[in-house]
Amino acid sequence: MYRLLLTAVIGLFLVACHHHSASDKNSSYGDATFSPGIIETDVSQHVKVLASDAFEGRAPGTQGEQRTTDYLIQQFKRIGLQPGNRGSWLQAVPYVQSTLQHANQMRLAIDGSKDRSELSFGSEMVVGSPANEPHAAIKDSPIVFVGYGVDAPEQQWNDYDGLDLKGKTVVMLVNDPGWSSQDPMLFKGRELTWYGHWASKFEAAARRGAAAAFIVHDTVAAGYPWSVVQTGWSGPQFSLPTSEDPAPRLPIAGWLTTAAARKLFADAGADFDAQKKSADVRGFKPVELDARASIAIDSTITHGQSNNVVGELPGSLRPYEAIIYSAHWDHLGRDGNKIYHGAVDNASGVAGLLKIAEAFAHRKPKPVRTVLFLALTLEESGLLGSHYYVNHPVLPLDLTMADIDMDALTVIGPSRDIAVIGYGQSQLDGYLAEAARTQGRAVRPEPAPTQGFFARSGQFNFARAGVPVLYARSGLDLVDGGVSAGRKAYADYIANRYHQPGDAFDPNWDLRGMVQDLRLLYMVGSKLSTGTTPFPQWKPNSDFTRPGTEAK
Repeated sequence: MYRLLLTAVIGLFLVACHHHSASDKNSSYGDATFSPGIIETDVSQHVKVLASDAFEGRAPGTQGEQRTTDYLIQQFKRIGLQPGNRGSWLQAVPYVQSTLQHANQMRLAIDGSKDRSELSFGSEMVVGSPANEPHAAIKDSPIVFVGYGVDAPEQQWNDYDGLDLKGKTVVMLVNDPGWSSQDPMLFKGRELTWYGHWASKFEAAARRGAAAAFIVHDTVAAGYPWSVVQTGWSGPQFSLPTSEDPAPRLPIAGWLTTAAARKLFADAGADFDAQKKSADVRGFKPVELDARASIAIDSTITHGQSNNVVGELPGSLRPYEAIIYSAHWDHLGRDGNKIYHGAVDNASGVAGLLKIAEAFAHRKPKPVRTVLFLALTLEESGLLGSHYYVNHPVLPLDLTMADIDMDALTVIGPSRDIAVIGYGQSQLDGYLAEAARTQGRAVRPEPAPTQGFFARSGQFNFARAGVPVLYARSGLDLVDGGVSAGRKAYADYIANRYHQPGDAFDPNWDLRGMVQDLRLLYMVGSKLSTGTTPFPQWKPNSDFTRPGTEAK
């Protein structure tokens, strides 16, 4: 099977070389032409457009969104796809937008038994109202340290045991109990679980009736620096309306720097580092600190809608069964003169989506099953576009074979390996490994499982809904420079470009690795689309189960 698919990929590449220099006004955007194969020049051109100043950082609800969705629809049409949402290219996603007022003047006051502090917005803390309240306030709210803020019955772990949190403010650590303890039998050891994700923590605190909650940031445990938190919480915050997401929400929630947390604990006469260490041990009990918190925030609340963009290549014999390729098109927009271009995150993934669609459109024979190409919105705001899609799927989720997601693809050259984020969960790992052998590459688990990337991209909502997912990209063992060069490049990206204006298009990128990865992901989806491949299943030890009936 994979020899045939490899032949098809090589054939598309040769056709691409022939067509790319041809003048074809039906395949142009401006002066650009595109070819049927997955090649570097085409990927580069798509990223260059999507990450350009004209697209203004692709923020939902802005002119940048309109230009982005127009471009995607134009490209889907040119490629030969059909509108994928029951005759429409767009799937409207309703949102609630909360914009903090006078953030620079905001202070979190801590009145402790030993001292009093005022923590400043941005440099020491960030805050907002997940419940979308125009005015939210706490006054002299008792502060409780709840360790990691986790209630996991299957782990016999409850950081809220015996607590009445009405009117109280909770402070919690980032990540989950397995992180610092390094106990492989505790949760998943160093691998971040859903319990360690910030959204899960805030929801758990809301279920317990807390008035406010703050997570203590740690760069290593979170996987990103404070600047990422500061940027993400300084602009408008988006959420789905409660009709789409009825989970409980906090009136006030935010983050503290580690230095600010130490100051807060010292004000209460407590040692932050000692309390932090105690939270790693099974049997931890929450600690009510001798301090109270006060803050008032005002927000402008508006309602709007953004759009997922959906293209479809209908199956020839089994159109009611689907394979989904997904990538989020949105990024952080602009802040005054600063544009958050989002070139790697995630113009790269959208470029990959378009090129895989192009390869499928030229595939012969045509796919037996339907292939959907889903460009998601509002993913930077908490995976809202994918959440909405799984609530309103184009085809039933029990007839959806898999979601293959592309997010922040490699621009640092080819690698000897391909890393699966969430490795070991489903049979799709095996399909990828079989394809990777045709390139002489090895499939490995992700190199940074502690950072929880599996819960930070759109495929996570498909997994939670039971659809097997594949989220993979080049590993760190680079052909040129090996693992040390790969780690250095990755660290540089996280420190200097991730969610910063520096994530901009660079014509000097080495896109050979990205193209290799895209060809592998195309091969996996092509195998699934044949009609003879059974529905992939989750593995017995997986965190997820397939919806509805078993394999079709």
